[in-house]
Amino acid sequence: MGEARLPVHIEVSGLMRRAEAAGGFATILARGDWEAGTIMVVTCHKGRDFRAWERLPQPDGTRSWTCSREEDPADPAAFTTYLDRRRQQDSDLWIVELDIAEGERFIR
Repeated sequence: MGEARLPVHIEVSGLMRRAEAAGGFATILARGDWEAGTIMVVTCHKGRDFRAWERLPQPDGTRSWTCSREEDPADPAAFTTYLDRRRQQDSDLWIVELDIAEGERFIR
């Protein structure tokens, strides 16, 4: 039997509230399926150093948060292009941005 899972909108809401309670800013860049979509978390600090995090399959069969893309300061538009491409590939994808120091602490 599969592992019970929170509806995605509840997980996203909790993630955003935790970041905001710690003094950060959180926003939804794209909304996916309300109940069973997937989540990508974009972290940055003061609008810089963007990183995209996704739950990816691991060799042991689990899924864990992995940095799938980092912003290249020489070509910041490439990061946005990546987000757009991922959204086109998966219409159920939620993209949530957390602008706070060490934002990945909220997903690890």
